[in-house]
Amino acid sequence: MGLHDVSKCFNRRLALSSGLIALSSFNYAFDNQGFAQTQAMDAFEKRFGVYDIETKTWSLDTQWKSYFNGLPYLTFACGVIIGSLISARFGRRWCMFVMSIYALATATVTTTSHSNGQILAARILNYVYIGMELSVVPVFQSEIAPTQIRGFIVGTYQLTIVFGGMVIGWVCNGTSRLQDDRSWRIPLGLFFVIPTIISSLIWFIPESPRWLLMQGKTKEARTNLQKLREGSFTTDEIEEELKSIQNGLDNEPEQGHFKELFSSTNRKRTAIVVGLNFFQQATGQAFASQYGTLYVKSLNTLNSFNFNVINGFIGLFIILICLYLNDRVGRRPLLLIGATVQATALLVMGGLGVRTPSYPQKSAIVAMLSLFTVGFNIGWAALTYVVTTEIPTLRLRDNSQRIASVTNVLTFFVVSFTLPYLMDSGYANLQSKVGFIYGGISVMSIIFVFFCVPECQGRSFEEIDQLFRSGTPLRAFQKQKQLLDVTEIEIKGISKQG
Repeated sequence: MGLHDVSKCFNRRLALSSGLIALSSFNYAFDNQGFAQTQAMDAFEKRFGVYDIETKTWSLDTQWKSYFNGLPYLTFACGVIIGSLISARFGRRWCMFVMSIYALATATVTTTSHSNGQILAARILNYVYIGMELSVVPVFQSEIAPTQIRGFIVGTYQLTIVFGGMVIGWVCNGTSRLQDDRSWRIPLGLFFVIPTIISSLIWFIPESPRWLLMQGKTKEARTNLQKLREGSFTTDEIEEELKSIQNGLDNEPEQGHFKELFSSTNRKRTAIVVGLNFFQQATGQAFASQYGTLYVKSLNTLNSFNFNVINGFIGLFIILICLYLNDRVGRRPLLLIGATVQATALLVMGGLGVRTPSYPQKSAIVAMLSLFTVGFNIGWAALTYVVTTEIPTLRLRDNSQRIASVTNVLTFFVVSFTLPYLMDSGYANLQSKVGFIYGGISVMSIIFVFFCVPECQGRSFEEIDQLFRSGTPLRAFQKQKQLLDVTEIEIKGISKQG
């Protein structure tokens, strides 16, 4: 495929398809940030909390918070498995349609909740949908994207999560002033919007050409690839891409089994994918996303809802920078920079909490939460999904995405479930000192990226597959890329002379 300016890689069908698929992850943000922020509302605490006679205030029980923010990630894992099975067997579009219809049912349970048991069940059930989304959206995005802009398109999964979080932050900031159940029912009512749009429009976009080729539907795959490329690529380039995908599939055995992820030829790839998804969550993003609002509220420095609006703008700006850069400077540099910023912010935050912090120190802790957001969105936030979809061998992509997502979810579950016990005064009472725990893990993530994550920028899936199969050392991927590029230019020059 020839070199193209990034803007010329999009045609109308690809732009609309990518946008609709990315739109689905708005609900991930609506759920994640919607529940995180409504927990800090007085009306939510009064409806679902317990009354303290001594302080004469309502508050959420520590154990219930742990269940509410941790248990959903077990059904999240179930959703990942269910979604990947539907996606692999029936196609990417069917998976997105089924999960959207399911989400409408769970949204009804959520918005009609009157007891803490009901809303706990609603969130647990809803996370099956979120898991299905994680299993299919990054894979679908990566399979319809041209190589030149694959990082940008897959990165929009995180962009819409950040933008959705910002939107729900605006809504919560406005409704938090209401003193009745409308304050939290209105934000949670937004859960209906995105599934309705996706279920109505998903059949208007082409199915993944790669998935169709894996099903032996060559004619339909060619038609869909032409729809996604015509006007931006020549007929010869489109045919060459189709042939490259087919050759990659022909060089592998039939649809891979899960156990093949751990074979000698795939073990290294599986370890990279698992490591990426572990560190994305183990470095503490749940502290900022799940408990940030409650923690900032407890510090009595900045209005916690204003803080979320500010953090939303910061996150959106940084993720846009990441999307612009990752197809230009590569994945590894951004992952290393982001992890370094995260580690710095967390360790400073932990240091500020060693002694009872003063008001200026509390303000500095809040600032470190924002700096952590910067680091997370530079690196792990979007690029985990990009690299996770680039590394696996073609026929094991669904299985690899399954184990990656389950790792991601289970790590998030452990972090979310344990955080209330680590932070609350009745238990470990670490408060901001949890920064030492996650800061230490962030340092480990820097080492992992430096030694274990290859640079796949600008490479097709088939090229990446060839490099792994040839036993090319991970650190030599970029060097090997330059060598192959030079060889390609020489071959083209010879052919022109001929």
